[in-house]
Amino acid sequence: MKHERPVTQAAFDSLLSWLDPDRELAAAKYEQIRRRLIRLFTCRGRPDAEDLADETINRVTLKAPEVAADYVGDPSLYFYGVAQKVFLESLRRKPPQAPPPPPPDPAETEEAELEDRCLERCMGELAPGSRELLLEYYGDDGRAKIDHRKELAARLGVAQNALRIRIHRQRMSLQECLRRCLAGALPA
Repeated sequence: MKHERPVTQAAFDSLLSWLDPDRELAAAKYEQIRRRLIRLFTCRGRPDAEDLADETINRVTLKAPEVAADYVGDPSLYFYGVAQKVFLESLRRKPPQAPPPPPPDPAETEEAELEDRCLERCMGELAPGSRELLLEYYGDDGRAKIDHRKELAARLGVAQNALRIRIHRQRMSLQECLRRCLAGALPA
């Protein structure tokens, strides 16, 4: 996305004089415009907001000598118009492809398989009602989870806090079983 023409000191000086004849005020306006551009791109969900802001400024800097003579109004508005074009161009570009994930470590794979086997064994050791209750309790996400847990407590005829305590005890029992299973299966 970078332009072929480099930004020269003369072009940058022209930009600053367009922003304000007083160099100090021009520098302050420049910084303010850059911050606003970064915020604009960030609000639009761009992770490369600073790069896009710099690209916008570079394009305006290269055009400033031509534009400044005939432009009427606040120069920052010109920046925002160019920023819109830079944003649209950034959406058309394909994001760089992420490298493929590294192959799994055999030790981690074996450990995960062992954890799965122990979990299956320990779930099998639970009473059928307890196993089904645990699976149902942790089955949903978000708002559905809250509504389902209220419904589950009502169906069992217990308060929600009593249901949480019952689930907590079953989960502690399951975790203790998993700990024993993993400790017995892992080499010392």
